[in-house]
Amino acid sequence: MKVTVQLLAILLLGLGVMSCDKDNFTAPKSTLSGRIVYNGEPIGVEFNQVRMQLWQPGFGKLAPIDAPIDQEGRFSALLFNGNYKLVFPAGRGPFRTIQQDAAKKDTVYVTVNGNQTLDVEVQPYFMIRNPSFNGGEGKVSASLKLEQIVTGANAKAVEQVSLYVNKTNFVSRATNIGTTDLASANIKDLNNITMSVNVPALVPAQGYVFARIGVKIKDVEDMIFSPVQKIDL
Repeated sequence: MKVTVQLLAILLLGLGVMSCDKDNFTAPKSTLSGRIVYNGEPIGVEFNQVRMQLWQPGFGKLAPIDAPIDQEGRFSALLFNGNYKLVFPAGRGPFRTIQQDAAKKDTVYVTVNGNQTLDVEVQPYFMIRNPSFNGGEGKVSASLKLEQIVTGANAKAVEQVSLYVNKTNFVSRATNIGTTDLASANIKDLNNITMSVNVPALVPAQGYVFARIGVKIKDVEDMIFSPVQKIDL
């Protein structure tokens, strides 16, 4: 019985030490934030659909830290200080990553030491230029130009252009109350694209909506988007 009591005491003491170690665990305190950009211009995407991954080698089993990108092209990650490798998962994003050199390829190396910002340059297949919106009579009309950025062997074609509206400023394929799609076959001039979408009855009533244009590239899952705009009806 005495031995059993001693073993139980040792076990409880060990559990207490483990609990203290867990309670004393230091959380990451440094924030790495920034934007996905082309020539310094943010790349709009669908909220929480595109992400980057941060890898910190040398700390046991490797596992990436995901940094989701918001619809304005911004990201933020809470990290420990140290050296990280920043990559995009294969096939994600409406853009091509930029090769750093033959050794690094498209990996971005960053040293985190306190809060800092980092803009990551990419090369989108297309950029939406001069998006313009007008509202009235129960609909929203839009016009835009498309600039092809990636040319040559890596070029891709436009699959469709879409106009989305929503009651809030979160606007995407998954979050909208109205959409119009324009297939590539019906786009005669990339410098002069116009389209409109009907706005359904809003409950409760409001005199405005938020609008956004998205472009789907052939063989690319993620769309590129224009900035969200508030449109009076």
